[in-house]
Amino acid sequence: MALTSTTPDSVEQQHELPPKPGRRQRGFAMRCYAVAFIAQWVLWGLPVDRFLIFVWLLAAAVCWNIVQPWRYHLGWARDWSPILGLLLVYDYSRGFAENGRAPHITEMIVADRAMFGGQLPTIWLQQHFFDPSQVHWWDVVGAFVYMSHFVVSLGLGIALWLYRRQLWAAFMRRWFCLTALGLATYFLYPAAPPWWAAEMGYINETVARGSTRGWSAIGLDGTGRLLRDGQLLANPVAAVPSLHAAFAALVAVFLATLLAKKWWPLLLAYPVVMGLTLMYSGEHYAIDVLVGWAYVGVSWFGVSLGERWWRARRARAAMTAVPVSPVSPALSPGSPTEPHEKMRQRELVQ
Repeated sequence: MALTSTTPDSVEQQHELPPKPGRRQRGFAMRCYAVAFIAQWVLWGLPVDRFLIFVWLLAAAVCWNIVQPWRYHLGWARDWSPILGLLLVYDYSRGFAENGRAPHITEMIVADRAMFGGQLPTIWLQQHFFDPSQVHWWDVVGAFVYMSHFVVSLGLGIALWLYRRQLWAAFMRRWFCLTALGLATYFLYPAAPPWWAAEMGYINETVARGSTRGWSAIGLDGTGRLLRDGQLLANPVAAVPSLHAAFAALVAVFLATLLAKKWWPLLLAYPVVMGLTLMYSGEHYAIDVLVGWAYVGVSWFGVSLGERWWRARRARAAMTAVPVSPVSPALSPGSPTEPHEKMRQRELVQ
């Protein structure tokens, strides 16, 4: 599957929706999946590695359509391989985004203070809500919200792949463009988050990195530990844009185009809560969140222009195509040359 060449008109033709599988087979397969996932959860914590999450999601799709032939499941690997490839590039390349250059630090601090009357939102939130000696309920909520970044957008993509391939192609084109723009920015503009700036002395106040502390309060220390290990391996100066905020906004905007307006406040709450979580946990400045949301608009606009151009190109090609007919145009009924041909035949008879 090539996201750049698959058009909305051809997606449904290339991928026919599978017939509804038997309830018994699906139920048994999903129960086995649930047992395996719970075992993973208990023994090692929730999966946080992107590749491992992708494998678990693939297994869920296979179990859900267990009665389908293997050729159908291989179509999953074909369609999702570009996405998986970009995820791997994102994970293993952004650690080299700094390229030996000094990261940008003070610009985000100046921008946040200019927007909030000289105060940094991260400092204000931690001074009013962060308690180093106790984990509160909002720390637990923040841990789940932060973790949802690794699951929600891919989960939506899987649901669309299973049931609405045309919408899947539209969503993943925007997701792919957004991720690529974010990765390119990490290379061109390495930027430090608040916790890093505080450690290096650019912020006088102490900034705790609390995006994973909520897991310990519910007995999932393994999940928190895995997330912290992943954070240590990731690029510490990849703060602009915040793709956590960007993916949350992309999901909300895309679903808003499909759902009734009564659901819009709930959809809007997701990127807002994600942004507050990122600022409270010291992972991002407010400007990082705003730039991430702006990248969603840029990606959406650019992909929409490309889709519009592609549809216009196909329409022009269809209009200029010459239809193939077994009957000669000169002898076909109603053709401009038909009267002349009949006159020539009468002359020959005479």
